[in-house]
Amino acid sequence: MADGPVQLDIQDSVAWLRLDDGKANAISLDVLKAAHEALDQAERDANCVVLLGRPGRFSAGFDLNVMRQGGEATRELVAGGARLGLRLYGFPIPVIAGCTGHALAMGALLLLSTDLRIGVEGEFKLGLNEVAIGMTLPVFGVELARERLSKRHLQRAVASAELYDPAGAVDAGYLDRVVPADALEDVVRKEAAALAALPREAHAGTKLRLRGEVIARAEASLAKPL
Repeated sequence: MADGPVQLDIQDSVAWLRLDDGKANAISLDVLKAAHEALDQAERDANCVVLLGRPGRFSAGFDLNVMRQGGEATRELVAGGARLGLRLYGFPIPVIAGCTGHALAMGALLLLSTDLRIGVEGEFKLGLNEVAIGMTLPVFGVELARERLSKRHLQRAVASAELYDPAGAVDAGYLDRVVPADALEDVVRKEAAALAALPREAHAGTKLRLRGEVIARAEASLAKPL
């Protein structure tokens, strides 16, 4: 998968998924389809997944051209994003996010969906800005935020759409640590090697016990209006 907005490279049992549309890394239906195809292969052939963005941009969230259409087009995209996020949240092998820059809206939810989140230093913004742009955060987003964000930040981050710099994102719970940009891939590679060595069935089973109720509630919400 060398072409397209999602590139996959499997090395030493680690699947490297790179989001790069040459722009803001917006999440479109094409991106969702490609991401699922890459995850299908990773689930078969790898023991850990690394999700990276392009330099300066992890993801700016859903494709605004679709979101502005409203109606069925918007519902399909948001539901598709929810399914990707929940798949990552319950993925049977460890998932690391290498946050290469800005991570907004669905981009921030991808961070909340992964197991280990390592970001880069810099003047970047991370957070759930849905309320600020006139959107109600979908149920799956609220569920992920409630589980992964610090209780000290939850109301500000979700209901008040507060955005954070990388250091603030660590305190809020979007990231676990921050490193210099030129060190990101080396740090992620070392962490991925350690996580890939975990017994697969034990990891998958424990993750399901830990997160299964959240996933079930969020999936049930997809049958209702978003």
